[in-house]
Amino acid sequence: MTAIKHALQRDIFTPNDERLLSIVNVCKAGKKKKNCFLCATVTTERPVQVKVVKVKKSDKGDFYKRQMAWELRDLTEVDAKDANKDNPEFDLHFEKVYRWVASSTAEKNSFISCIWKLNQRYLRKKLEFVNVSPQLLEESVPSGESQSVAGGDEDALDDYQELNTREEQDIESMMEVCEYAISNAEAFAEKLSRELQVLDGANIQSIMASEKQVNILMQLLDQALSEVDNIEGKLLSYEEMLQSVKEQMDQISQSNRLIQISNTNNDKLLDEIQFLVNYMDLSKGHIKALKEGDLSSPKGIEACINASEALSQCMNVALKPGHDKLLAVKQQQRLFSDLKDTFARRLTNHLNNVFVYQGHDQSNTLAQHTAELTLPKHSPLHRDLLRYAKLMEWLKNTQRDKYEGLSRTYVDYMTRLYEREIKDFFEVAKIKMAGTSKDGKGKFGLHGSSGKLTGSTSSLNKLAVTSSNSKRSQSSSLLDMGNMSASDLDVADRTRFDKIFEQVLSELEPLCLAEQDFISKFFKLQQHSTPAQGENVDDADGIVHSRPPSEHRISMSEKDMVRLMMNKIFQNIEMELNSLIALGDKIDSFNSLYMLVKISHHVWTAENVDPASYLSTTLGNVLVTVKRNFDKCISGQIRQMEEVKISKKSKVGILQFVTGFEEFAKLAEAIFRNTERRGDLDKAYIKLIRAVFNNVEKVANESQKTPRDVVMMENFHHIFSTLSSLKISCLETERKEAKQQYTEHLQSYVINSLGQPLEKLNHFFEGVEARVAQGVREEEVSYQLAFNKQELRKVIKEYPGKEVKKGLDNLYKKVDKHLCDEESLLQVVWHSMQDEFIRQYKHFEGLINRCYPGSGITMEFTIQDMLEYFSSIAQSH
Repeated sequence: MTAIKHALQRDIFTPNDERLLSIVNVCKAGKKKKNCFLCATVTTERPVQVKVVKVKKSDKGDFYKRQMAWELRDLTEVDAKDANKDNPEFDLHFEKVYRWVASSTAEKNSFISCIWKLNQRYLRKKLEFVNVSPQLLEESVPSGESQSVAGGDEDALDDYQELNTREEQDIESMMEVCEYAISNAEAFAEKLSRELQVLDGANIQSIMASEKQVNILMQLLDQALSEVDNIEGKLLSYEEMLQSVKEQMDQISQSNRLIQISNTNNDKLLDEIQFLVNYMDLSKGHIKALKEGDLSSPKGIEACINASEALSQCMNVALKPGHDKLLAVKQQQRLFSDLKDTFARRLTNHLNNVFVYQGHDQSNTLAQHTAELTLPKHSPLHRDLLRYAKLMEWLKNTQRDKYEGLSRTYVDYMTRLYEREIKDFFEVAKIKMAGTSKDGKGKFGLHGSSGKLTGSTSSLNKLAVTSSNSKRSQSSSLLDMGNMSASDLDVADRTRFDKIFEQVLSELEPLCLAEQDFISKFFKLQQHSTPAQGENVDDADGIVHSRPPSEHRISMSEKDMVRLMMNKIFQNIEMELNSLIALGDKIDSFNSLYMLVKISHHVWTAENVDPASYLSTTLGNVLVTVKRNFDKCISGQIRQMEEVKISKKSKVGILQFVTGFEEFAKLAEAIFRNTERRGDLDKAYIKLIRAVFNNVEKVANESQKTPRDVVMMENFHHIFSTLSSLKISCLETERKEAKQQYTEHLQSYVINSLGQPLEKLNHFFEGVEARVAQGVREEEVSYQLAFNKQELRKVIKEYPGKEVKKGLDNLYKKVDKHLCDEESLLQVVWHSMQDEFIRQYKHFEGLINRCYPGSGITMEFTIQDMLEYFSSIAQSH
């Protein structure tokens, strides 16, 4: 067992820094005997850990392996089964109960005793020992010999040290020399004792022999101590000398620190002086430029700009606390203020003179544009003034009142200039728009109007009023468009109006955009910035005024300032545009179609450039007026349709508003093709076509000369043809409805007309069908008195082929009188009548065969005869 214990200590526990204190050979109770060892161990390092380890022999060799371990502190009970009898069984209660059977009772008792000792020494926890003999636990009683034994065991546990490898080798070699060591341990121990005594004696002799050397060593130590005392004395003298040097060095260090503070103060003073000199010193060249600089030459302007920027930097420098109390600083600030006032006054006077000079120069160029439909270009003025943009920005930041005065002067000047230019421009546009034809008649409507043009706006307005006395001369209508031959110049007039209106918008657009861009750049009014506290805003007159900081909450953005200035400068544009639109609408109400498309396009273009620009806003307002005129135009056409009266003495034919709708649709499709306002046109189409449908039916009901079916058939056929050719997607439902109306009324007209050539025959067979409908069998109809065979032969004899042809000839003439020549439906109607007549013929023959079987009664003419009748009648006419 000792060899096994030694092997387990060496192979398993030593690598884990553990000591093996007790071992027991066990197997599990109630199972096949698979032997293993339970080992009680402690760690060699503190704090000490006590464990119970299960070790099992490996199946693959003769070595042992660690299988399971439990902490002793987790053990709650040890049950020895029987304290009075030898019983190798015992239980260990950890997290569950483990039942073991030891190889012998002695090993079991020894193992339980070791566990008890380990608990008493290291854990001192409450551990239950059940059925354990008291003798095993008596070692813990502190009395007599048992106490010493227990103490000895504990000391043995503490003093036990494992042999190292060298010691093991020495013991093995010694045991090999003394072969009897294993067989006679006493002799071996006695030999070892003798050899130990020999070694002790040798050691004593060696010590006694070295006494002389010890004395010599002591003398050397005494000498070393005296030398140490000598060195300590010298060190004390050196320390006293160094103390005086330290005091002198402290004085020098204090002097250096004061010098350093003085140098630091001088450097800071120099930095402050350099800061004031660098940032508050204005060069003589800049001062001269501010006082006397030439504001008319490019070099002089550049010098003034540089000088004003330098002056702003000097005035806006952030002074440190106390700087403003220095006399030199106060003098410089007073100088800067004087220079600022002087230069601002010079700049304001010069720009006022530039505005006046440019105003006279621009006025001289107005005459060049009055004869042409163009607006004067102000790019030279803008280019000259933009050279002063940076100076205006300086003036805005430094002298707000003078900046406001300049903006007020500019706005007033430009308002008068643009008012004259725009007024003259629109007068030329109105003259060209109204125009005169070769015969001197003003072309206001489709049929013209009386009155001659002069070169003034008042005469144009009078002429428009004169033309408005007649509804037909005031504006176009679908009725007028139905008679296009009466106005050969309509297309030319509208094309000319379209070009003139486009020219007006094309001239206004760059003018407004250029002026707005110039204002934002020249007056430094960024259109996307927000105002700071105390900023200025424009009033309703477009003039910049200062606003106190208390009103910051309601101050307007610079974007609004630009808009208000533009409103002031171009205050007459919207009025003139509305006047031009009104004139165009009086000349021809269909001009609203052109104007709607053109203005919508320009509004879209302006919004792409700047959605909030003055031009975009103004054109948007004008667009509302044009759209309103367009809606009024459509409503007027519908009203004129409803007021149509037809002649009671002539046939109706194709109604004028039907042909007028065709011309309107062609015109509108040409104007609105691929435009943004297509949706408005589609809505107008729906309104117009429904009005056309309703009024065609109304006229058909009122017609006395022409049958209702003919009026409906011809007009809906024309509408269907128009919609089919134009292919207007939004009117596809109406196109199908027109086709249905045309087909239904064609069929109705044919049936009603064919009842007259064979009138008695029709009445006879209608009676036959009525008897059959009442329940009379078809073969019994011939027994009815009114419908017997004799009556049938009598009726048939009244319609020989010659009479039928004569009746058809009269029918052809009557249909020819009903139908109009424009639609060319006569042959279509005649062919439909032929088909219907053949259908009736076959129907009559069928009734004869069913109701009069075997009677041999037939019609006086055949289908071939009818085809010849219809063909010859058509050819003869």
